[in-house]
Amino acid sequence: MADSYQIKDQGGTYFITCQVIGWVDVFSRQTYRDIIISSLKYCMAEKNLIVYAYVIMTNHVHLILRSKSERLSDTVRDFKRFTSNQILKSIDENHSESRKDWMNIVFEYHARFNKRVKDKQFWTHENHAVELNNNEVMDSKLNYIHENPVRAGWVERAEDYLYSSARNYAGLYNLLEIEMI
Repeated sequence: MADSYQIKDQGGTYFITCQVIGWVDVFSRQTYRDIIISSLKYCMAEKNLIVYAYVIMTNHVHLILRSKSERLSDTVRDFKRFTSNQILKSIDENHSESRKDWMNIVFEYHARFNKRVKDKQFWTHENHAVELNNNEVMDSKLNYIHENPVRAGWVERAEDYLYSSARNYAGLYNLLEIEMI
């Protein structure tokens, strides 16, 4: 992993991208997006995680995060491990998941090339962490996160996408209470 994308300051604020291995469009299904939301709520309540912004796209999640306990790497690792296990279990147990066999082939294939993974790999190991150490970079990443669904052509306005903190910043109903920047 490139040194420039590592979390160096464990108490710093970072832009993080969690990418599904093979760019599999897992989060096109609500049930898997909801696992992400639920896990973020848990990390906020139990692991001192502060979420400033997020968006859940079909195959990746962008976040702006900080750890009050100055253990951001540990929290991100635990979040990815837990969500990986929960989503893979949900895929296997979901009898109506038409893509189950194909997704499992992709996850098993990528696991063969990674000594740290047993059977299936869900997330890539990189987080592409970028420290947000000034307001210009912070504003740029916040805008990038919120405009993702607009650039994808899913919504006309960022605040119209339910699985994004753009709704929080617009004062609308939201799925996850965050701290505003």
